[in-house]
Amino acid sequence: MKLICSKTTLLNGVQIVSKAVPSKTTMSILECILIDARRSEITLIANDMELGIETRIDGTVEEKGMIALDAKIFLEIVRKLPENDITIETDSSLKTTITCEKAKFNIIGKSGEDFSFLPVIEKEDCVMLSQFTLREAIRQTIFSIADNDNNKLMTGELFEIKEDNLKVVSLDGHRISIRNIKLKNFYQDKKAVIPGKTLSEIAKILSGDVDKDVSVYFTDKHVVFEFDHTTVVSRLIEGEYFRIDQMLSSDYETKIKINKKEFLSCIDRATLLVKEGDKKPIIITITDGSMELKINSTVGSMNEEIDINKSGKDIMIGFNPKFLIDALKVIDDEEIYVYMVNPKAPCFIRDSGENYIYLILPVNFTNVS
Repeated sequence: MKLICSKTTLLNGVQIVSKAVPSKTTMSILECILIDARRSEITLIANDMELGIETRIDGTVEEKGMIALDAKIFLEIVRKLPENDITIETDSSLKTTITCEKAKFNIIGKSGEDFSFLPVIEKEDCVMLSQFTLREAIRQTIFSIADNDNNKLMTGELFEIKEDNLKVVSLDGHRISIRNIKLKNFYQDKKAVIPGKTLSEIAKILSGDVDKDVSVYFTDKHVVFEFDHTTVVSRLIEGEYFRIDQMLSSDYETKIKINKKEFLSCIDRATLLVKEGDKKPIIITITDGSMELKINSTVGSMNEEIDINKSGKDIMIGFNPKFLIDALKVIDDEEIYVYMVNPKAPCFIRDSGENYIYLILPVNFTNVS
């Protein structure tokens, strides 16, 4: 095999597929990136058996063939080569020579025949949305998936399509994030739980361009994303997702309207006094026209007042400040509405059209002075 392509093109392709290379595996072939140049185009592939990424890059194929190269070494070599054309050449003994200007590397590859190619998925009923919309939906929900495997379903996000609406849901037992997105077309009902790892990696690859679309295909066990010259195939998480509708009450005793930036900045300041790992709640006291935020820690204390519009009862309620910050950071509205029932019931941040809903459980603060 012999091929030539620019460093920029090759590096971009290698970085894209590297996201599907496992950090730990007993199968050494999975630690490789496959360069497939058996046709007149160059395809790079990585696959950890849960997530697979394939991308086509521009270049010249002078001799057809394929080779699997150690992903970590290959990426570092390409990254550190000069900004010029790179030639990759292999011989029958799998020795691979990578040349750029006066730099020349020789590494031993593995046979492409041993590589685990992406599964062939039957693509039916394509769901289309813009790269911007998908990236935003992930950004605005991914922070509230669980980061451990105690409940596998909590490590993924529910993608539910009904007619022309896509609902994206994540939860970790302390909070729920929901985004409702209007699609351009109507589709058959679909429901799938996509691993958080897959969505995080896709969000990094997407250009975020409003004018560029992503094609999404669902099967019983897989989801496929196609955009630009890249295909991402991921296994779905099996099982029935949580019934969240019964948790989403529209009842409230207290409703406030508040400037989002002021609220976020205030909580951000308060967390300066909280050491990493400390579970110190922020205590919020709401009275007519005013919200007082207070935090006490071993470092010191802080309190601040913010003007609000309130309807309903006065309330004192405690929260994990991180959970409030995570939700507020991804809301674009200047003014937000917060709904509360009592100090032990979930609080809701949502807009009138329910384009977003963030549910956050309060924390007990009986022992906080």
